[in-house]
Amino acid sequence: MSAHRQFHRLQASTGMDRAEYFLDSCSMANWSTYLTPGPAEQQLGLFCLGVGEQIHAGVPAPERALGCHALVWVKEGRGQLLHGPDRQLFEVRSPAMLWLYPGVLHGYRPATKWRQLWVLFGGTATTGLAALGHLDPHRPVSRYADPRPVDRAFGRLLRVAGAHNAVQTAAALYDVLGLAAVESGDGVAERLAGLACVVASVQDYAAELGLTVKELREAVRREAGVTPQELVLRTRLSTAKALLAEEELSIAAVARRVGYEDPAYFSRLFTARTGVSPRTFRRSGSIPGPISSF
Repeated sequence: MSAHRQFHRLQASTGMDRAEYFLDSCSMANWSTYLTPGPAEQQLGLFCLGVGEQIHAGVPAPERALGCHALVWVKEGRGQLLHGPDRQLFEVRSPAMLWLYPGVLHGYRPATKWRQLWVLFGGTATTGLAALGHLDPHRPVSRYADPRPVDRAFGRLLRVAGAHNAVQTAAALYDVLGLAAVESGDGVAERLAGLACVVASVQDYAAELGLTVKELREAVRREAGVTPQELVLRTRLSTAKALLAEEELSIAAVARRVGYEDPAYFSRLFTARTGVSPRTFRRSGSIPGPISSF
């Protein structure tokens, strides 16, 4: 029976509203609901097209390709995922996240009973998520040292999707994507950001972090979705913004604090990347008056 029919039957007998139904239905197997976002919801950039729960017996499921993105959270079971035009098989051991992509062939090969939660989604934000490494067709299966945050986030997404609040659903979907894309990050990007205002080469940064240049590049790309050079630059500019907004330092002093001896070069770089000069940012981008720490 579809989720729609189940809801109306329960509503007639109990008076349950739709949000209460979806909270309860998350504990039921083989249920689903599909959503049709309107123009305003689509402008959010990320929207949910469907959610559900399903149990597969230990037999192969039909192969197919979706018309949108999907996340499949395998809570119980093990087996394989067939993925891509070359029909490559990837090992699946619960708990694990499966990443499915528009137009890309996939098929489930459960070796045991396989319980999964799923969400279909789309939107223009998927382009940016892919560029940042959060949607990578070359890595269709993810596992986690601690799966509990991902599990909680996925459960919340299924609950809020039933309340038809597009903003909350988009926020919950971003939360799942953010948590699910980080497998076993060791904080390399964060540690590099802490060194960003020290004048050094990529080789020097790598040595300070106990990594090879290749390892540094791969770790930063995996964790932050950018190159080490780009992360250093963004961190320097963000630090410069804070200094311009909160301190009474000269432009030259700000430049030196973030790693640039030449204030003219710093000003050109700041303007090119932010669209305004350091002086203009100080006038219009800062918050007047003392900054409260709350």
